[in-house]
This record gives sequence, structure tokens and C-alpha cells, in this order.
Amino acid sequence: MGYPGKNHKQYQTPKRPFELSRIEEETRLVIEYGLRNKREVWIAKGALRRYRKAAREIIALQSGGAVQELIERKKSELIGHLQRVGILGENAGIDDVLSVRVEQQLDRRLQSQVYRHGFARSPKQARQFITHGHIAINGRRVTIPGYTVSAAEQEQISYAGSSPLVSDIHGERQRIAKVGR
Repeated sequence: MGYPGKNHKQYQTPKRPFELSRIEEETRLVIEYGLRNKREVWIAKGALRRYRKAAREIIALQSGGAVQELIERKKSELIGHLQRVGILGENAGIDDVLSVRVEQQLDRRLQSQVYRHGFARSPKQARQFITHGHIAINGRRVTIPGYTVSAAEQEQISYAGSSPLVSDIHGERQRIAKVGR
């Protein structure tokens, strides 16, 4: 189990550290999403690995002849969680869970959402705004770029009340508005 006060790794390093196609793909993701390093890609891949493992266990229960109530409960929990997070849409099934890509997981990060909603000019600037405390969700300041934004919280992203970026006459807001045209 481990000591609860100790931080543990939330990712797994690749089994083949020098595989060129994987390195190029991870580098593309780091640049596209403005991530700090490849470790953040590995964290997203780990989350997808857990979702896929749960989906495979549900499929194994179905083929093993387990109690139907248990299967339906586990299936609704997994799919409900992914729908609340915003990774899956309505009428999704177990096959959709197995086909989720790492880009869908990275799109749900606060950093990506801030950039996509037009609060920053680039993903790197979105990361900087978040870590400096300029972004809030539902009025609460969030300083973690890797925070997973749920579908319900998605429309509640705004500038923090005490941030100088709240003012429309702020120089950076005017630059963002020019880029957004």
C-alpha cells in the first residue's frame, strides 16, 4: 500500500526508451499541447491505460457469464465517468472506451481548454496564465495546468477576479483579441 504522505509516480516510462516513432509522436504532442515535458504525456497515457483495462475487465465479465447486474453497474460507472469528464459523448459504449485516443485526454486539461476558449494566444501562454493564478473555474482560482476540466466546468472558465487580465484595456487582452480575429 505504501506510506500515504509520500508522493508516488503517476506514470510509467516507456518499455522501449529509444523507439523513434514513439519519440516523434510524444514530441509532437508536447509541442502541440504546450506541455512541460514528456512525463505529462505519459501521465495521460496511464489514465487511458486504466480506462481500457476497466473496459477489458467488463468485456471479460460479459463473456465469463457473470451476474448481469454487476456488469451493468460497472459499465455505467465507467462510461458515466468518461461522459462527465467529457471524453465520451452521449450513447457511448464499451467499444468507444477502447478507441479513446491520448489527444482526447490531453484536450480535457485546463491548459488546453484555456487556449481553446481564447483566453491565451498559445498553449504555453495558457500554462503561464494558469500557474501565475490568472485563471479561475467557477470563481475559484486553479493553478494546476494538468487539472482535468469536466464537461460541466468547461463553460465556467474565466479570468480570476483579482487578476489584472480581467480588465479589457489590459495590453495582453488586446493582443489576444487581435489574434482571435
